[in-house]
Amino acid sequence: MASAHELLSRIEAALLGPAPPSPSQRIDLLHSIRASLPSFCSLLSYPEPKESDRTQVRSRKVSFPNKPPLTLDDTDVEIALKLSDDLHLNEIDCVQLLVLANTEWALTGRDKLERYRLAAGLWYMERRDLITSLYILLRSVVLDQGLDPDLVAEIQKHIEDLFNSALRTRLISLIRGLNREESAGFGRQNSEKYVMDIRGTLIERKAIVNRERLSLSHCLALSVLVSQISPKDIKDVFLTLKECAAEINENTGVTELQIIFALMFSVMISLISDALRTSLLSSDSSFRNDFHQLVMTVGTNPNVEGFIGAVRLAWSVHLMLTQDRNISTENIINISSFSLRETERISSCLELISSQNSFQFLLTNVIRTSAFKNDDEDMVYVYGGYLHKMMCGFLSHPISRDKVKEMKDKAMSAQNPYISSDLDDFNEDSVSVAQPFVSLLELISEIYQKEPEMLHGNEEIWSFINLAGEDHTSIQTLVSFLRLLSSLAWDEEGAARVYELLQGRTFRSVGWSTLFACLTVYDERFKHAFQSGSVSALPVFPKPEAQALVAYLSILKKVVENGNPIERKKWFPDIEPLFKLLGYENVPPFLKGALRSCIGAFIKVSPFIKDAIWSYLEQYELPVISSPQNNTKNYDMRYELNEVEARMERYPSTISYLNLLNALIREETDLSDRGHRFMGIYKFVHDHVFAPFPQRAYADSCEKWELVLACLEHFILILSFDAIKDENVANSTLEIPAIELMKDLMSGREAFRNIMSVLLIGVNTLIDERSSKVYGQILEKVVHLSLEIILLATHQDLSLADTWRPLYQPLDVILAQDPKQTVALLEYVRYDVLPDIQRCSIKLMRILSARMVGLVQILIKSGSAKSLIEDYAMYLEFRFDETQINENPKDDIGVLILQLLIENISRPMPNISHLLLSFDVNNRIERTKLQPKFYYSCLKVIFENLEKLSKPDINAMLHELSFQLLYELCVDPLTTGPITDILSSKRYQFFSKHIDTIGDAPIPKGIQTQTLRVSTLHQRSWLLKLLALELHVADVSVPSHHETCLAIISDCFSLNNNKLLELLQLVRFRSSDADLKYPQILSGTKYEQKVQEILSFAETTEQGGVYYYSERGDRLIEIDSLQTQLLQMMEEMGINNLHESEKNEFRELTHKLVRWAVLYNKIVEEQTAQLHLLTGWSQLVEVGVSRRMPLIGDHSQILFELLDASLSMTASSDCSKKMAIILTNVALTCMAKLRDERFASREGAESADSVTCLDIILSKNLPAGAFHSILVKLIMALLRSESSEPLRRRQYALLLSYFKYCESMLDPEVPHSVIRYLLSDEQTDDFDDFHLQKIDKEQNELARANFSIIKKEAQSIIDLITKDATQGSEAMKPISFYVLDVLIQIDTDKFFLNQIQSRGLLRSVLSDLTKFSLKSGPFSFESMQKLCTIEAQISLLVKICHKYGKYGAQILQSMGAIDHLSTCRLDDLSNTGDLKWNKERSEKQRFILVPILRLVSCIASLASSSDYAEAKNKILREVLEFVRSHNLIFSQKLRQDLQTEDESILEQVYLAVFILCKVWPYDENDEYRFSEELFKKMIFIFNRDVSSTNLMQSSDLPENGKKSELVMYKLCFSLISYLYYLVRNNEIQLQVHESNSKPSLETILTLLNSVCIVMERIGEEKFVLLNKVQNINELSRQEVDDIIKSFSIQDHYTSPHDNIRKRRYVAMREMCQMAGERDQLLSLLLQIAESALHILLLNLQDPQGFDQNDLSMFCGRLHPVLERLEHLNEEKVGQNLKLFRRSLSTLKEMSIRNMAL
Repeated sequence: MASAHELLSRIEAALLGPAPPSPSQRIDLLHSIRASLPSFCSLLSYPEPKESDRTQVRSRKVSFPNKPPLTLDDTDVEIALKLSDDLHLNEIDCVQLLVLANTEWALTGRDKLERYRLAAGLWYMERRDLITSLYILLRSVVLDQGLDPDLVAEIQKHIEDLFNSALRTRLISLIRGLNREESAGFGRQNSEKYVMDIRGTLIERKAIVNRERLSLSHCLALSVLVSQISPKDIKDVFLTLKECAAEINENTGVTELQIIFALMFSVMISLISDALRTSLLSSDSSFRNDFHQLVMTVGTNPNVEGFIGAVRLAWSVHLMLTQDRNISTENIINISSFSLRETERISSCLELISSQNSFQFLLTNVIRTSAFKNDDEDMVYVYGGYLHKMMCGFLSHPISRDKVKEMKDKAMSAQNPYISSDLDDFNEDSVSVAQPFVSLLELISEIYQKEPEMLHGNEEIWSFINLAGEDHTSIQTLVSFLRLLSSLAWDEEGAARVYELLQGRTFRSVGWSTLFACLTVYDERFKHAFQSGSVSALPVFPKPEAQALVAYLSILKKVVENGNPIERKKWFPDIEPLFKLLGYENVPPFLKGALRSCIGAFIKVSPFIKDAIWSYLEQYELPVISSPQNNTKNYDMRYELNEVEARMERYPSTISYLNLLNALIREETDLSDRGHRFMGIYKFVHDHVFAPFPQRAYADSCEKWELVLACLEHFILILSFDAIKDENVANSTLEIPAIELMKDLMSGREAFRNIMSVLLIGVNTLIDERSSKVYGQILEKVVHLSLEIILLATHQDLSLADTWRPLYQPLDVILAQDPKQTVALLEYVRYDVLPDIQRCSIKLMRILSARMVGLVQILIKSGSAKSLIEDYAMYLEFRFDETQINENPKDDIGVLILQLLIENISRPMPNISHLLLSFDVNNRIERTKLQPKFYYSCLKVIFENLEKLSKPDINAMLHELSFQLLYELCVDPLTTGPITDILSSKRYQFFSKHIDTIGDAPIPKGIQTQTLRVSTLHQRSWLLKLLALELHVADVSVPSHHETCLAIISDCFSLNNNKLLELLQLVRFRSSDADLKYPQILSGTKYEQKVQEILSFAETTEQGGVYYYSERGDRLIEIDSLQTQLLQMMEEMGINNLHESEKNEFRELTHKLVRWAVLYNKIVEEQTAQLHLLTGWSQLVEVGVSRRMPLIGDHSQILFELLDASLSMTASSDCSKKMAIILTNVALTCMAKLRDERFASREGAESADSVTCLDIILSKNLPAGAFHSILVKLIMALLRSESSEPLRRRQYALLLSYFKYCESMLDPEVPHSVIRYLLSDEQTDDFDDFHLQKIDKEQNELARANFSIIKKEAQSIIDLITKDATQGSEAMKPISFYVLDVLIQIDTDKFFLNQIQSRGLLRSVLSDLTKFSLKSGPFSFESMQKLCTIEAQISLLVKICHKYGKYGAQILQSMGAIDHLSTCRLDDLSNTGDLKWNKERSEKQRFILVPILRLVSCIASLASSSDYAEAKNKILREVLEFVRSHNLIFSQKLRQDLQTEDESILEQVYLAVFILCKVWPYDENDEYRFSEELFKKMIFIFNRDVSSTNLMQSSDLPENGKKSELVMYKLCFSLISYLYYLVRNNEIQLQVHESNSKPSLETILTLLNSVCIVMERIGEEKFVLLNKVQNINELSRQEVDDIIKSFSIQDHYTSPHDNIRKRRYVAMREMCQMAGERDQLLSLLLQIAESALHILLLNLQDPQGFDQNDLSMFCGRLHPVLERLEHLNEEKVGQNLKLFRRSLSTLKEMSIRNMAL
């Protein structure tokens, strides 16, 4: 059977939800009710203590059914036995209670008393839940809640069965029994008096029991409406009522009174309901006699007699209603005697009721009490309904009507009101004297004021009105009758009926004419007296007549307020008489108050009447403050307040005066003067009413708080004028009420002090007085407005303080001067009677927590921190348990609390979030060990509700914000450790529990569930972000985090059930952004421009716009503001002058605009939610594949699926641009990871630890279809209709990454020569040259397929890229050119080149180069972007040269590429003395100079290969001209110091030398002496000693050093080639020794020797590397780690946790790569050696020009070098040395010959 809490949750979900219960909820509800019937039958009955169980507990080992034995300690035994003694529970059950308490609260570490109280509190919670469940079931049957009738019928059947099983008797017994000092009740004298509730707060046990008794009493009262009560039970209830009523004294609390009321109404409802249906009670003659005797017995206790009198009234009505029915069932002989007896009983009852005036007791001691007003709303409604039925029965019976006439006549003759001049003490309450008729009228009036809807169709009451309204001769009866009429005018129908009654046709002396005639007569009388003498001669106003006028005015006020808006304009055309008595001193203040209240009702009748009221007030009303004349004090409002009302200690006139002015000001629309015209009123309110209010005396506390309430309402109004503008602040001569009030508040003067004095009464006092005092509701409003004023002031004080300092300070500074003030404001969160007060307190907490740095310490020092933590947690939990949807999320208590927590997370520690979430604010936050089970806090509530995720339709926003809060906590550096630890702990397993829900639960669909759908999307978004964050930051060395990561990866990235792909399908793409654009319904209308101005004004509603930001930050349209602005627009356009058709057109337009705005808001919310979900999804994907790839199974396949899905979604025409960007980012990550994983270590090898050469040769290839699918979808995404530059930049990057991925099916870092060597050495049979050829073939096929796919859409693609390259932003242009670069790379048959040429792109590039200028100045971001663009453009031209060779260079040359480049002022890039500028120039050289030199070098190479002398000469001339025009650059590069490892500088030197070597031999003048510089460079480089540390030494070089080494040898090769050209063309003759700074044969010999040494060393290095590769599986882990360390491999390639096989693979791949680099360098060195040999051969062919001795000695030094070169090993060198050795042999013979000469 489900627990009581589970039962309550199911009942609430089904019966109290916002929507009818679903079929599953209905089945679950009925099943739960049937299963709980035994618990209801034995309500609150528990197994009693047993000696055997007590002995078992004392043995410290307790056995449970189907559970292992439980071992207890001494403390547990002691607590269990005390629970048994104090609560009268079985000992074993007490042990189970302790176990449940430990599960709920984690009792370890708590003291004995705390454990006891928590366990006892848990038991009382279970009892409360069970009683509440019964109450809700009864209420669902009794009250019409719109439930399905069949469901109600089934529930009613079960409830009837319960009461037929004596449940009502059990209820009566419990109400009695719980009221005793025994274990089953309040507890014995030695019992613990307190228990702890759900938040850990101490609560008196007696208070809990009384609440149980009250709930049981409510159930009893409702039960009689479900199942008829038996005679015995009603007698028991009556006797229980007498017992409880006898205990009433001055200390009786509200709850005890409410219990007595419930018992009284149970009897009354039983009698009335029994009489109205089949009378079970009246048919029992024995019961009738016995109960009549009980009722008619008169006691001595007045309280008991009062409640019995109320029951007596119900019994008399019961007798009346059942009289005829009982007569018909009696014997015909006894009819007359029975009728006579019944009549006598009724008469005796009525006589006793009249004599004791039971009407008055019911009125004053029940209905008007605060206990009745604060009772359960549903119960008050039921009570009122049966009071109405009782009154209808009472007033409709002839006997009672005769008695009413008798009471009326008696009241009329009791006093003659028209002889009342001596009634000086007569006031507005003096009419309520003990006259039964008057009390009856007052009672009826009170009943229908509370439940006015019961007047519908109630002809008995209107008949009684005709009776009661005739011929009044008593002022008391007249006033009471008029008050009754006032209560009847509650709606349009009642107001119209009362208006007709008082028109003078129904009653002779009671009517509207009497009212207005009386007012006019008194005005004329006073005016005549005033004109004939002094003010003291004014006659005294008769107070009884004043009371009658007050009652008349009350009716008039109600009739006008509730009358039909159209009809009421005609009812009272002249209201001037209402104003005429306001200025007279002798008019009683309470009458003036009634007059002003009545006048206030006319304000909303029409604008004309409102203006008339202002004019009449100026004419007749007392001035606020008047200047004294002739040394006499004038009678004004200040005088009346301070001299008249203050003496009386009553203030009705001032209260009504302020209320009237507030009502008028509230309706003002012209506030152009910012309220300046109300300055006099403000000063009166501030200085004379509000400032001294604490010092005044008050006869009635209600008036005190009404006076304060009126002042506060005035302050609220002036603060809402939007008067605080900068110009107002600066203009000190203009007095504005809002400014003056803000100055008061910001200086802590009277208004601030009085407001705080109100708030300092404290929340506990307010709670007590709200329920126990008549003025409680008024005080509640006062506190609310006080908080509102503080809140409004905090929205404006910061801007004002900047101008007004130091005299005025922000409110947080003022509040900080007294911490009690701050604490008082924040503690009002505990006040749950009026949620508005809670909201104000929470909002103030949000503001103060942002401003007051030491707020947490203030709360801790004041001792209120613990209670605030519990309060916030409790009301957050209450909000989670609510069953109704809050339509306005901004006012949702739970939303406000969670937003408060989220906002404060990032603020300085300790902050409010740390406090409310139970972080250790007294120590370091990051070291907190969170224990939600131990401490009751918001964190505990959030965890429990996220675990259940119950009521998703009601709590969707709370769930969303809870997930967001956890995410923000995980992101914050202070809280991330504690929160992630507890989320991944075994106790909570938060991540593991929620993984299954992210993809399985469906998203709600349909218009009706749009709000829920949006919130659900956001919930999953935050959850996905949490999962991604855990994968990102988790320390996998911690077991809990490692298991969590494994669970996330295995569930989300599973190949068979990929939840990520399922999640992606949840994102419902909208059609397009067109729905969010300006509505097309306005096109062509005359309103289009005006409406467009309204919608295009981007400000929020506070700044006069129509937009606002939701709690999620969505920018939405405020519908009311839009309608207001449309109406203002029409008023400006003259709506009154429009034709009716135009007005109808405008109404239709407004309707359509509002519908569009609603649709706009929904689309924005849903798109934001979808985008958020996609963001969370992308984070999870990117973090998973980037950080936790080793935990994923089949890497490549999963990556491809994610990549393919992302591209498919991006290519969809429905996908928005923002979503496409996110999806493209995911695709980029997957593609990058695919490239990384392609040549990673393969799984599934023969040995777990061994690797082979195939592991580094083969790549993890996707199928050909996968390649094609990626490219096709990428092209579709690129050509989508909706696009943007940011999106295309990412798509271009993805396209570049794709082609990089397709470059080679073999590892591109490992050269083919190394591959072949390794394969030949391994002698593998299954991977020979044939397979290599097959791979090359597949590679070529893939390239052709890529070309074919792009060629199909070439026109569109090239158009798009060309447009971006030429018209795009500077950020867009570079990547566009890089894409063109790639297209050129895969081009065949010059297809793409022709496409580019046909669009004039190449000429456009050259034109851009011509216009480009290297301006001096700061190196800005814009200039950087421009440099990147130029670099990309030049790179494209270089690619054309490289790709198409001679043809490409000819195209560029034909376009004058060199001429365009010559116009660039590259000389500006030469270095200066300014170090900062030189650094910037070096950056520009890297971006500009290097690419330009590359392009020039390509074109220069064309000169040597040109077939035609004319073309050759033209190219040479252009290149030479380029060199001459940039001679400074070339001179600088030739003089560049080569002792650097800067690769860019070395490349610049190399390119400059390369160009000069190509073209400078053709220069005839050598005017810049470049030849001399080249010779110097040769001598410097060729003579370097390779045995010393220099750039040509390769061992132990870092990565950039190895690249620099290669560039140096390329430079060397260019120089030796240049020298060879000169020697070959006889332009230079080398000497044996250096002379004239020219290289010599000795220089060449030194170079040849160096090359020989380096070749030997590098060949050896290569051989050793390859040997290590072959023997990699024989190396230990330490040796492998040493290899990895020696290569300085980056951390992201390896991890200390990698297995030996992975590390061997990494080491082997790096060594193969290094071997390939050595092979490339050997090839270059061999070319240098060959050139040197050729130079020597040419020079030694003719020895005649040399000194023979020098030549002989040279040849002698040459010979050993040649011999060493002969011994070079082809295997080690990796090159074919056949031709090299032939030249070597020739030179050797020649050197021997020369040696012999």
